[in-house]
Amino acid sequence: MDRINTLARRVPTALVWAGGLVPLAWLVWAAAVNELGPDPVKGIELRLGLWGLQFLIASLCITPLRRIGLNLIRFRRALGVLAFVYIALHFSAWVVLDMGLRWNEITADLIKRPYIIIGMVGLLCLAPLAATSTNAAIRKIGPTRWKRLHRLAYVAGTAGALHFVVLVKGWQLESLLYAAVVGALLLVRVWSPRARLA
Repeated sequence: MDRINTLARRVPTALVWAGGLVPLAWLVWAAAVNELGPDPVKGIELRLGLWGLQFLIASLCITPLRRIGLNLIRFRRALGVLAFVYIALHFSAWVVLDMGLRWNEITADLIKRPYIIIGMVGLLCLAPLAATSTNAAIRKIGPTRWKRLHRLAYVAGTAGALHFVVLVKGWQLESLLYAAVVGALLLVRVWSPRARLA
């Protein structure tokens, strides 16, 4: 484990940022060359949402990994912000590309499909976390308050997983696996005092 930690310390965080934007670059290319299937807008929405949830889960894994001696804490900020970026783009794709900024239809869709509201809750939880992800923000609000605020990441993860489960309609294995992972991470956080190292 020490060897892995040593290697991780040599990885620049800029590489994580750059790697995290590769899926977005691919998506732009795929949309430009019409490689997203018969419904490209739905393809864009789904991929952005899934990548956002994956980055969020990755950021939530950092704390339990520290418990077993794997210290990747320096990458958590990048993973969390990338999660927010992808989920915000996921929401924007729905509002702009899918609904065409037709606010009456958007309102009707919110009433008809409550899973959208669940997803919005997750996005709203991530927004203040992204806004306070800088060292200056931590100094301004204080480490203790900052840690309490960033517990919203677990609320966002729960909302994201539930959003996915309800979205796919029925007991789909993929969505249930995401929900199970988020549930396990939440249990680790709640039941283990050592998890409060985060």
